[in-house]
Amino acid sequence: MAQAKYSRIDGRKSSPSYCSTFTVVVFVALCLVGVWMLTSSSVSPVQNLDLPAEKQKNDVKEEVKDTSESSAKQFEDKTGDLPEGVRSEGSNDSTSQEEKTNDSTFEEKQEEKTSQSSGEEGKSDDHTKSETENEENKTEDTKSMKEGAGEAARTAGDGGDSSQQKDSADSSSDNKSDSVDSEQKTEESSSETKQQDKVQAEETGELESSKEQASTDLFPSGAQSELLNETATQTGVWSTQAAESKNEKEAQKSSGSQQQGGYSWRLCNTTAGPDFIPCLDNLYAINHLRTTKHYEHRERHCPEEPPTCLVPLPEGYRRPIEWPKSREKIWYYNVPHTKLAEIKGHQNWVKVSGEYLTFPGGGTQFKRGALHYIEFIENMLQKQGVGFSWGKSPRVLLDVGCGVASFGGFLFEKDMLTMSFAPKDEHEAQVQFALERGIPAISAVMGTKRLPFPGIVFDVVHCARCRVPWHIEGGKLLLELNRVLRPGGYFVWSATPVYLKLPEDVEIWKAMSTLTKSICWELIAKEKDPVNAIGIAVYRKPVSNECFEQRSSSDPPMCQQSDDRNAAWNVPLQSCMHSIPLGDLERGSHWPEQWPARVEKPPYWMTSSQVGVYGKPAPEDFTADYQHWKRVVSQSYLKGLGISWSSVRNVMDMRAVYGGFAAALRGLNVWVMNVVPVDSADTLPIIYDRGLFGVYHDWCESFSTYPRSYDLLHADHLFSKIKSKCSFMGLVAEVDRILRPGGKLIVRDKVEIITELESLFRTMQWEIRMTYSKDKEGLFCAQKTMWRPTETETLTYANS
Repeated sequence: MAQAKYSRIDGRKSSPSYCSTFTVVVFVALCLVGVWMLTSSSVSPVQNLDLPAEKQKNDVKEEVKDTSESSAKQFEDKTGDLPEGVRSEGSNDSTSQEEKTNDSTFEEKQEEKTSQSSGEEGKSDDHTKSETENEENKTEDTKSMKEGAGEAARTAGDGGDSSQQKDSADSSSDNKSDSVDSEQKTEESSSETKQQDKVQAEETGELESSKEQASTDLFPSGAQSELLNETATQTGVWSTQAAESKNEKEAQKSSGSQQQGGYSWRLCNTTAGPDFIPCLDNLYAINHLRTTKHYEHRERHCPEEPPTCLVPLPEGYRRPIEWPKSREKIWYYNVPHTKLAEIKGHQNWVKVSGEYLTFPGGGTQFKRGALHYIEFIENMLQKQGVGFSWGKSPRVLLDVGCGVASFGGFLFEKDMLTMSFAPKDEHEAQVQFALERGIPAISAVMGTKRLPFPGIVFDVVHCARCRVPWHIEGGKLLLELNRVLRPGGYFVWSATPVYLKLPEDVEIWKAMSTLTKSICWELIAKEKDPVNAIGIAVYRKPVSNECFEQRSSSDPPMCQQSDDRNAAWNVPLQSCMHSIPLGDLERGSHWPEQWPARVEKPPYWMTSSQVGVYGKPAPEDFTADYQHWKRVVSQSYLKGLGISWSSVRNVMDMRAVYGGFAAALRGLNVWVMNVVPVDSADTLPIIYDRGLFGVYHDWCESFSTYPRSYDLLHADHLFSKIKSKCSFMGLVAEVDRILRPGGKLIVRDKVEIITELESLFRTMQWEIRMTYSKDKEGLFCAQKTMWRPTETETLTYANS
C-alpha cells in the first residue's frame, strides 16, 4: 500500500488493485458525505421546532449577536414587536423616519454578514434592499431581517460541521464530483426554505397576537371611546380619540352631499324657488283644474307624497330683525319682492328703502296708520254701549285678506291676538311679509272649502276692502264667516260699498244689507273716518235663535242637525246656518271670561262627567296640563336649553292639546300657532276659548305657510305618530322648510324617535343643542343652520 501511494506521487501508472482500492475509498467518502448532509439539514431544524416560538426567536437573536455585535444593537430596539398602531400613535414623523433608517441599516449589515458566511446565498441582497425602500412592505422587511439572521446562524453552524467532514474527506480523497456538490446545495436550500417558512409562520401568528393585545390595552373600542368622552376624566394636553373622530366626521359632512343610512339630501328645484309651498305650488294639479271660478287654483292641492328635498334660501338671506323693530322693517333680501311696493306703496303698505323693506303701518283703508284705525273702531263701538274693549272683550280676531297684516301687527298693542290670512296670489308674498315682520298669518283663501278653524271661535272678523264678494251665490262665503264667528261676535267691514256712492258700490251695499238681515246680523254702527276718508260698518251676530224663528223666508236655510259646525278639514262650503247653542253647558251659549282670566280657567262647558285627553275628568285634565307646561317651560325650556328667547317671536306648537304650552309662554313677547292634528282629539275649540288660536292640520301634508316662517317649533309626541301613519322623512323636510335658519326645534318623544331625529338633523348640519332620555322618553333640542345641499331634485309637479 505504501509503495502504491508513493508511486502515485511519483506519477507512475496505477495498477488495477490500486484502482479498486481508490474506488472503495471514494465510495466510503461519498457515503460519509451523504450522512453528514442528512444530519446537518434535519437534526438542527427538528430541535428548533420542538421549542416555543418565542424561544426560537431568542435563539436566532442570540446567534445573530454572536455573529455581529453591531447588528445585535440594531435588533435590540425591537420596534417590530409592537403593533403598528401603537408606534404611529406614540411617535412623531422624525421618529418614524429614524425607525425606517434603522431598519434599512440593519438589513444592509445582515446582507454583509450573510455574504461573508455563504456566497451562494447572496442573491437575496438586491431583493432585501428594494423592500427597505418600499413603505408598504414593512412586514416583508421584518421577514427579511429574520431570514438574514437565521441564514447567518445556520451558515455559522454549518461551517463547523463541514470543516470536520472536510478533514475526514481529505484524508481519503481530494476529489468530489460537480454533481454531488450541486445536489448538496439544492437539498440545503430546500431544507432551509421549509424551516424558514415554519418559523416565519409561527412568528407571524405571535406578532399578530401581540398587536391585538397591545391595541386592546392601549386604545379602547368605539363604544369605550364614547364612554370616555362622557366621563369627567381629565385628558391633560392630549386630545381624545372621540374628539378627533368627531372633528373628522364633521369635516367630512361639511363637504359634498350629506348621507344618513344611504339617504342623501337634495335641494328642491321648483318654479317657486325659495318661496315653495308644496300644497299651494302644485302646478300640475292647478293646470288640470276644470274651473278656477271659485278660486280653486288658490286652494290646497297637495302632491301624493310630500317632498323630501330642502327648499333653497334666498341669495343674501340674513337672520331676521327681532320684534318689535321687525314690525317696521325687514331685510330686503329675506323677502326680495318689490311688486307689492310698486302697486301698494302709495297706500303705505310697504316701501323699499335701501337694504330694507319698510312698513309705515298703513293699508288700503288706513293710509294714515293702523293704530288710528283700530282706535276709531273701538270708539265707535263704545259709543253704542256694547262693552267693546280691545284685548279684554274681544280677544281673538280673524283678519280676512290681511295684506301685509299691519292691522294685526298693531293690535298687539291692544293685547289682541289676530289670525290673518290671505291667498298666495298676484299680491306676491303678502303673507310672507307678515310672518317676516313677526305677525301671525297663514296662506288661505275663501273658495270652495271651509276654513281650517272650528265653529263659533272668533270674537271678531275683520275685512278691510278684502276683495271677497260676500253677497254672491246666496252669501255662501259670508255664511262661512257666520260659522266661525262666536254668537255675539262682531263683523267689521270697511270696504268701498260702505261709504262710496258709485253704482256698483250702491248695488253691493243693498245686496249685503239684504243678506245680513236674512242671517240675523245686526248693523250696530256705521261711521265715516275723516282721517282716512273711509267708512266702517260693524255687524253683530245674534246670541239666540229668536230671529231665525221669526224670518219670513228660510233663505238661507238652517243646517241639518247632523251637520257639525266644527268639521273643517277639506269640507265643502254649504249655504246654510247653524243654530245658536242655548244650553248652559253648550259651548257658545255664553261669552268667555275676559282676558287674561280666560287663559287659566277651564271653559264653563267642560264638566267632570267628561273624560279628558289624559284620562282624568275634563276640568282636572285641563288644569293638570296647564300646570305641567308651566313647570316644563319655567324650569326647562327657559333655563335649560340655552335658547335666547329675546330672538324668538313666531312659535308653533305642532301638536297642541289644550294649548298649555302656549299659555305657559304668554309672559314672553311671542305668539304661538297651536296646531291640532286632524287625527287627534278635537281640542281646538278649548284653545280658542282660552283666548289663544290655532288651526287644524294633517302633518302628512305640508303646512300652508311660506318657508322660513317660524323661530321655534315644538313637537310633543308628533313624530312617533307620523312614523306609523305616513312619510316620516316628509315631516322632517317640512320642519326644515318652515323653520328659519337659527330657529330652534324642541321634540319630546320616544327614545328611539329622538335617536333617529338626532341622526337625521345632523346630516342637515343642524346644531344639536341637547338630548335627554329617561324611562324610554326623550327630549331633543336642535338649531337649524344656513347649510343647504348642493345636489338638486326636480319636482316635476311644481315646475311650469
